[in-house]
Amino acid sequence: MIDPFGEVRGFFRAALLDPVDRDHGESPEALVQRRWISSTTLAVGAFMLAWTLRLSPGDPAFYAATLVLATTWIVGGFLSGKVHLGRARTRSGDQTGRGILPAVIIGTLLLGLFLAGAALVAPVPLLRDPLVALLNHARYGLLPVVAALTALNAFGEELFFRGALYAAVGGRQALLVTTLVYALTTIPSGLPLMVLAAALLGLVTGLQRRVTGGVLAPILTHLIWSLGMLFLLPLVLGM
Repeated sequence: MIDPFGEVRGFFRAALLDPVDRDHGESPEALVQRRWISSTTLAVGAFMLAWTLRLSPGDPAFYAATLVLATTWIVGGFLSGKVHLGRARTRSGDQTGRGILPAVIIGTLLLGLFLAGAALVAPVPLLRDPLVALLNHARYGLLPVVAALTALNAFGEELFFRGALYAAVGGRQALLVTTLVYALTTIPSGLPLMVLAAALLGLVTGLQRRVTGGVLAPILTHLIWSLGMLFLLPLVLGM
């Protein structure tokens, strides 16, 4: 007889807790180069993110700024060193999978959690209004373009934060450091809920990075979360 609770527990352990075997060792010279490039990319990216978030909805500069931001994360991620897709355990117990389905499930669950939270804050103008202001970039802009840029940024952020920066920090502290740094970059937005969202998203994708040793699972989860929030959050907020 199948134990449903055991299945669920096993799923989350494999997806978020139990790392697969891997060897991603780097030379000291390569690690120094990765850290310099990652530090420079982080400084430029944080500045661009702060500028982008402060642009008024409907401002044509928003598209260019968002594209430059995504490009910064992507270029920095690739220039810093080798990027691994990662491996994941399959149901049979081997480590030949890429973790695509678990990442999709985790992303969907995370999206549902955030939408449920948004439904709770929707009646509170103090919490709802900043979210509406952020979503107005899509409301007053070209939604297909905004969606494409959202997806590109999700890809770039994971490539950099869970790829380059995670590898640059290294060790057991990489999960904590990259999660904190990812959340701190959103502080200039002036939106406490956005900082909290970044912290939770960063923690989940960081756990995926630690388990799989690569960026594929974090990218898939981030894409589902970002695009889901873009299209579904306005409905929850009654926009």
